[in-house]
Amino acid sequence: MNHLLQVSDDVRAALDAGSPVVALETTIVAHGFPSPEGAEVGLEMESAVRDAGATPATIGIADGRVRVGLDAHELSRFDSSARKLGPRDLAACAVDRAVGATTVGAVLFVARLVGIRFLGTGGIGGVHRGHPAPLDVSADLVSLASSPVLVVCSGAKSLLDVPATVEYLETLGVPVLGYRTDTLPLFYQATGGPPVPERVEELGVAARVAAAHWSLGGCGLVLANPPPETVDVEGLIEDALALAAREGVSGQALTPYVLAFLHERSGGRTRAVNRALAIANARLAAEVAVAFSAL
Repeated sequence: MNHLLQVSDDVRAALDAGSPVVALETTIVAHGFPSPEGAEVGLEMESAVRDAGATPATIGIADGRVRVGLDAHELSRFDSSARKLGPRDLAACAVDRAVGATTVGAVLFVARLVGIRFLGTGGIGGVHRGHPAPLDVSADLVSLASSPVLVVCSGAKSLLDVPATVEYLETLGVPVLGYRTDTLPLFYQATGGPPVPERVEELGVAARVAAAHWSLGGCGLVLANPPPETVDVEGLIEDALALAAREGVSGQALTPYVLAFLHERSGGRTRAVNRALAIANARLAAEVAVAFSAL
C-alpha cells in the first residue's frame, strides 16, 4: 500500500473480506453545510451505509495522509477551513500536511487505488453554464471515465449545464442509469432533467449492469436517484451565478458560494433537501454494493 494512504482497520478488514464498502466524500461535510452540521450529515451518511449492510469509507486528507475511513472526531476537523480538493490537489495537500476535503473526482481517484467500487454523494460536478466561456468542466467527469466505481447521486449539481453534462458523459463512455426514473434529477428537483439512457427498477439490476460494464473493461457509472423532496431553485441559481460573476467568484469556490446563497435565500429549504438526498444516496449506494457482493 502506498505510504500516503492510511486505510482504517474496519475498511481494510471489509476490503480484505470482499465485503461491500461505500466511499463518501468530505467536501459535503466541509463546504456543503455550516459547522457542526456538516459533520452531523457525514455521520448520518455513514450510519445509512452501515444500516444497509456495508462499511462506510469517508475519505479526506489530514496529517500528511490520504485517510480512507474517519472516526467522528476526525470528521469534525473537516470544516470551512479545509481545502477543497480535486484529484490534482491530493499530493500537494498531503505534503503540506493540511486538512483537505475531497470532491467526487478526488474520491474516485482514491477509490481506484484502494479498490472501492461504490460511492454515495449528493451530486456530481460537470459542465458549467456558459461553457466554453468559461472553460470550466469538473474533474469529476474525467475521474468517472477512469475509475471503475458506481456513483449514486441526485444528478449533476443544479448550477451546471445539465444537458451538456449528460452529453459529456456520453462522450466519455460513462453509463447513466436512472433508478426508478426516466429523467436525470436536477439535484434539488426530482424531474425536469434530460432523459436517462437506461432506467433500472431493482437494486440487483443496477448491480448486474455495473458488473457487466466492468467485465467489458468499462470504468465509472452514474446511478441517478431522485431526491426525496423537491424545491424549485432555478431563479435563485441564476441570481447566485450573476452575483458570483460580479464578485469574481469562480473555479472551486463557485459551488460553495452558490450553495450558501441558496441556503440563505430559500430559508434553509435547499439545505434540508441537500441533507435528505445525501443520506438517501449513501443508503442506496450501500444497498447496490450489498447486491453486487451477492452476485
